[in-house]
Amino acid sequence: MRPLEGLVVLDLARVLACPFASMILAELGASVIKVEQPGTGDETRSFEPQLAVDSAYYFACNRSKESITVNLRAKEGQQVIRELAAKSDVLVENFPAGTFKRYGLDYAALSALNAKLVYVSCTGFGQTGPYKHKKGYDTVFQAMGGLMSLTGEKGGGPVKPGLPVADLTSGLWVAIAILASIAGREKTGKGCHVDFSMLDAQVSLLTLAAARYFALGEVPPRLGTEHPGRVPTATFCCSDGKYLHITASDQHWAPLCKALGLQEWGEQDKFSDNARRVANREQVMPILTSTIVQWERDELIAALDAVEVPVGPVNDVAEILSDPHVAARGLVGEFDYPGVGLFKALGLPYKFEGFEDPKIGRPPTLGEHTEHVLKSRLGYSAAKIAQLREAKAL
Repeated sequence: MRPLEGLVVLDLARVLACPFASMILAELGASVIKVEQPGTGDETRSFEPQLAVDSAYYFACNRSKESITVNLRAKEGQQVIRELAAKSDVLVENFPAGTFKRYGLDYAALSALNAKLVYVSCTGFGQTGPYKHKKGYDTVFQAMGGLMSLTGEKGGGPVKPGLPVADLTSGLWVAIAILASIAGREKTGKGCHVDFSMLDAQVSLLTLAAARYFALGEVPPRLGTEHPGRVPTATFCCSDGKYLHITASDQHWAPLCKALGLQEWGEQDKFSDNARRVANREQVMPILTSTIVQWERDELIAALDAVEVPVGPVNDVAEILSDPHVAARGLVGEFDYPGVGLFKALGLPYKFEGFEDPKIGRPPTLGEHTEHVLKSRLGYSAAKIAQLREAKAL
């Protein structure tokens, strides 16, 4: 069995952060019921890149779930959610603060029906504070949370990372919160409400940058691929135009310099430990840069691997997804989707001993499981489901 089998998650979220969290739980074995808007579904079904049916964006974060359609604005639809919540372990929603209270679907209302319910409210800025009604997306949280100010080349403007880091890390935070709440419920017998703010999540990731600010009063500058507290750690261009990244601690400095033919230079006292190298960054980095550019990338990686200096190629997406180590670890799999056929997917990065490993499942088509879920979990008859459809509640 997989570790989360038997856990029932009612997923009322859409777009990226929370769907990513619930997909992690689903592929760890939980039963995730994704509730979507009738007719349109999760808006990411219409995002680019579009396939013959649905979207690769939707596929990326909605595998292994069941999809039902429920109109949350209809009273009959709200009642369906109440009945499902009464039989679920977890409810996740990411609507604007106050929305679910207006629907009678807030934590107070649903925990009265199910005291063991773990209820996660994920919003941009949380349920309290002066920004609680402010709108935001991934890049807004990156900007406000400080991440964007740290990212970019020396002397240049702020740059966003190449992935929606605020959304994806928020999804990880949400999954952690759910698992922690479930573990706590085992001790108390009661569920809880989790007020999760995506801005809070980004501030919490500042870690080392915040530590430098607290210790030194330093507002960290943009350093490109360099590190504010370690030299050398940076990306270098090689003679073939390809890039590699080196991160060296004190024990790697002498082997690095010897491999590069810079042994005598590297033995100078002013470079002998990391603190001195940081202080002399403007001397160290130009010498390393001008030396490394004379090497072909693969040749230098082999030379540094041989003396155990941490180094790796700067891979593009195609390179890493076809890498033999990635293949050996089984990270790329596939699923078969109606109207699309086989489509590749990235598996969860876990290998268990004692449980089955996560499994890549296909995403659901819109409303694919509505009748099955309502019949099997709530005992609805075909006639009642037809009535709900007639009332536009499904």
